[in-house]
Parts: sequence; C-alpha cells; structure tokens
Amino acid sequence: MSETAYVDAIREALFDEMERDERVFVIGEDIGVYGGAFKVTDGLLARFGEHRVIDTPISETAIVGAAVGAAMMGMRPVAEMQFADFASCAFDMITNFAAKSRYRTGVGVPLVVRGPSGGGVHGGPFHSQNPEAYFAHTPGLKVVQPSTAYDAKGLLKSAIRDEDPVIFFEHKFLYRRVKETLPPGDWTVPIGKAAVRREGRDLSILTYGAMVWTALDAATTLESEGIDAEVVDLRTLFPLDEETIVASVAKTNKAMVLHEATRTGGIGAEIAAVLSERCFEYLDGPLLRITAPDTPVPFSPPLEEFFLPNAEKVCRAARALAGY
Repeated sequence: MSETAYVDAIREALFDEMERDERVFVIGEDIGVYGGAFKVTDGLLARFGEHRVIDTPISETAIVGAAVGAAMMGMRPVAEMQFADFASCAFDMITNFAAKSRYRTGVGVPLVVRGPSGGGVHGGPFHSQNPEAYFAHTPGLKVVQPSTAYDAKGLLKSAIRDEDPVIFFEHKFLYRRVKETLPPGDWTVPIGKAAVRREGRDLSILTYGAMVWTALDAATTLESEGIDAEVVDLRTLFPLDEETIVASVAKTNKAMVLHEATRTGGIGAEIAAVLSERCFEYLDGPLLRITAPDTPVPFSPPLEEFFLPNAEKVCRAARALAGY
C-alpha cells in the first residue's frame, strides 16, 4: 500500500465525512476552485458541488459566524482559516458564541475550525504563529493538534462527529513531510487521549504537533549517550490527558515540556502546573520548558531557526535534567 501524506490524510477525512453525512460542508477562503492555499480541499468542489464547498470573502468573522449559525440549525460545518493566525479575527465568534452556546442555551455547536499553524517555512510573524493556548483557555472548546498522518485523519473525523466545537490545528511544516500507510475502512482517533510515541525510563518529553518529531530526533541522540527519553504526544491540548502524562512522569521521575509556541502562558505552563499538583512526590528534578522565546516569529530564515526549538536545544536541556 502507498503512503499517505499528512495533508492528504486531512483531505481524506473531509471526503469520508462528507460522503458519510450530507450535513457536513466546508467553508472558507479559496477552498473551492483553488482547492485551498495548501490544497487541503482540492477536489472537494468537483465531488460535492458549490452548496457544500463554499468559497467566501476574506472575513474570518463571517466564515465562523455563518458556520455557527449553520451548526445551530443542524448542519456540521468545517470552517477553514487560511492560516491559523487569522482565527484571531474570529475570536469573538469562536469563544463567545460557539464555545458558550451549550452552557447558555443547551444548544450544541458541532463546528470544526481548522487551519495551518506553526513555523519553519519562513512565513513571517503573521503566518507562522501557534495560537493554541488562546483557545485552550476557553471552556466549551476542544483543541486538537495531530503530529502524524494517521492522527490527522482520525482526529479530524472525530472532530467532525463531535457535538461541540473543536479547534483543529494542522502544522504546515508536516503537510508534505510526514507520511505513513493508513488502514482502510471507517476509523477514528479519540479526542482527549495522548499517545506514548517512545518508551523510556530516564525522563519524559511531553509535546505535540511538529515538535513530536523534534523530540524523537533528540531521543535518538540521547540514547547514544545513555539517556533513555520517553516521548509523549499530547494530541489533544484541551482537555488534556492528565492520566497518561502523570503515568509517564511517575515512571521516569523527570519531565520536560516542549512546544513551538512562545513561552509565557503556553500549554507547557499548564502541564507544569498539573505535574506540580499531581506528581510532586515523584519528581527528582525541576520541570523544564523548551519553547520559542516571547517574541513574534521572525521572517529571516536564520532568525527563525534561532527562534524555533530544535533537537539540539532539547538534548542540551535533557542532559542537564538527566544529570540533576
């Protein structure tokens, strides 16, 4: 069987769910005739027509607002943000309407807001952000970020079937770099469940998205130095799978949180708080965070390379923690 790229796995999930459920439709900028800025929706218009593949003006507020209304009326929209950065334009619709609807009215909003996030492609400060922490702070939302093609397909299918809003981040650096053979048939990956990508005994690296691959690269280097690192892929950022996180750290007794997003107020801070509350008696060293610094994402390739976490930075921190 041929391997499926991360970007194609997302497209397959959209095809599958639109075939399975006629209430599912996609809406966003340039997603129809053009097939999406990254070609995620390529071919959907030809198969499903303009009533279910809806090109919109450049207005994220209108896109999500229309999708929220459609979801309240029984449809299951998938709204694309051409870049995840621009979800900020729809922040009010997402956090004050979609997220709070069930609490305020009892009416669920089965909406997926999906889009490419992250750097590494020299997109500059407006096209490279990782805005997951904004949404993980909002009760009523689920926040998902897959690292593999299998998870990209399975988690998106679960997100579309969910009865409440899901924010689905796709790291653009992975679109055509990560491939794997996917099983046939109808299958999903559960939201809210982490995955241990590599078993280890000396320390835990807790991460998600593109940084999973950075962590695995670092773990290979560390293994040659006698340090056995466990890599946990969070997959869902809200709600966190605290049980898997705690079990890993209780086993290794040392923990590092790795994420590409900037440092202050990031997902790593929340995980550190959880571990401080639930794993204090297991910890044999300080909780470490490896993140981007608190600056906008640079456009300059050398500056972006300096800005982003990488395997060398992870190894450096891991050596210090292992020797603590």
